[in-house]
Amino acid sequence: MSTTPTVPYRLEFSVEVPGTPEQVWQAIATAKGMSAWFLPTDMEEREGGALHFSMGPEMGSDGHVTDWDPPRRIVYEEDWAALMGKEPGAVSPLTSEFLVEAQSGGTCVVRVTSSGFGTGADWESEFWDELTPNWLPFFDNLRLYLAHFPGQEATMLEVTASHPGTPEALWAALRDALELGAEGAAIEVRGVTGTVERVGERQTLIRLATPVPGVLNVFAFDESLETALVGVRAYLFSADAEDYVRREESAWRAWLQGLTVPA
Repeated sequence: MSTTPTVPYRLEFSVEVPGTPEQVWQAIATAKGMSAWFLPTDMEEREGGALHFSMGPEMGSDGHVTDWDPPRRIVYEEDWAALMGKEPGAVSPLTSEFLVEAQSGGTCVVRVTSSGFGTGADWESEFWDELTPNWLPFFDNLRLYLAHFPGQEATMLEVTASHPGTPEALWAALRDALELGAEGAAIEVRGVTGTVERVGERQTLIRLATPVPGVLNVFAFDESLETALVGVRAYLFSADAEDYVRREESAWRAWLQGLTVPA
């Protein structure tokens, strides 16, 4: 197997979202916008600007903007080798391009391409196999953000808990605890009310109404051979959001830790 990164990898998809090109650009090409539907983001909003996506305590992805053409096109590169804990130069940078195309009826199509070059190692194929299921659900967040909260700044709540067992068993326990209905159904959990927007494989998306409006993701996934991880990630949009997070973060964590998972 070659040690030179010449093996191509590529992911392409497009999503239709509400809003003008300027509103969509704010959401996909600014730190405030990206942080409201994706990951906490620091970005120098210009060509050559530094970029950082936060993925948790002392975890993240660093890069820079390589092309900046508002409100039409942004391209950025991330340090794929550093992100995966590999030697510098082991693989090419990970390049992502967003193209915004206005449609009739007040919507835009966002065309997304991610690409890179590796050596054909197993871990590279696993990374690209997992990229689509890990990344695509965020674009449902983007649709809801643009439909209901365009231009607003998010306060994020994110907590996780580990349990023995499989992610499938953990998701079953989570569905029961949520009393999860079909898409469009009303839902109430821990004093929070909202509407089920999407039910996916081991994850659901809820638009929150009270006590704080926002977008709630609930999910389960593999952590190791013996354990699975369950998590709650919410993007909250109101002046009371920071108070809510301070008041409720530990209670959400205790709720996740208290799930009864079938053996």
